[in-house]
Amino acid sequence: MARVALVTGASSGIGAATVRALAAAGFETVAAARRLERCEELAQEVGGRALALDVTDQNSVDALAAELGDVSVVVHSAGGALGLEPVGEANEEHWQAMYDTNVLGVMRVTRALLPALRLAGDAHVVVIGSVAGQEVYPGGGGYTAAKHAANAVARTLRLELLEDGIRVSEVAPGLVDTEFSLVRFEGDAERAAGVYRGLDPLTAEDVAELIEFIVTRPAHVDIDFAVIKPTAQASALITHRRDE
Repeated sequence: MARVALVTGASSGIGAATVRALAAAGFETVAAARRLERCEELAQEVGGRALALDVTDQNSVDALAAELGDVSVVVHSAGGALGLEPVGEANEEHWQAMYDTNVLGVMRVTRALLPALRLAGDAHVVVIGSVAGQEVYPGGGGYTAAKHAANAVARTLRLELLEDGIRVSEVAPGLVDTEFSLVRFEGDAERAAGVYRGLDPLTAEDVAELIEFIVTRPAHVDIDFAVIKPTAQASALITHRRDE
């Protein structure tokens, strides 16, 4: 019987690419996100299922857990960044939203699905973090705080679920060309494109391939933490860009 893999934030970007990669690897995939229609199109494409999920809403999380049934792999891809203001000019609503999705969302979904994961026999929790969970940079206070917290949650789960035999991994990407920057800059396409100008960023598929590799290792192997960046990116701030 195929293992069931739930991917949150599956309506676009890394989440959608992960659904495709895991389906190709033989998993029974469940694509979950607020934009249900996108997940339904994806599910039809790969032969999986689609469920509505807002990780900031406990009722939505509980409804998903009740409908999902068995699950062996949970990939926490829902998240994102908002704004690039210094702390002294912080938008409090942005900070709350980033913490609610990137941190509390991971907690809510994990908590709701732990009973099923404990019964799975070979369960795996994957948190999509960021290089922003390891570094800080000017203007990134809200997002780096949230991703540092997500990193702490992943490392804590690794300890707490050790006796259950549930694997826990964090994947921390650098620059990935998805809707991430477009959302961060509230639809400003030119500003979003500038984030990737002069270098070859990662694609969502690059990150999804790494996730697939991690969750298909033998049950005795846990890749606790993996960082993936474009060759032209050495750190959150240091990149080599071509003249254009």
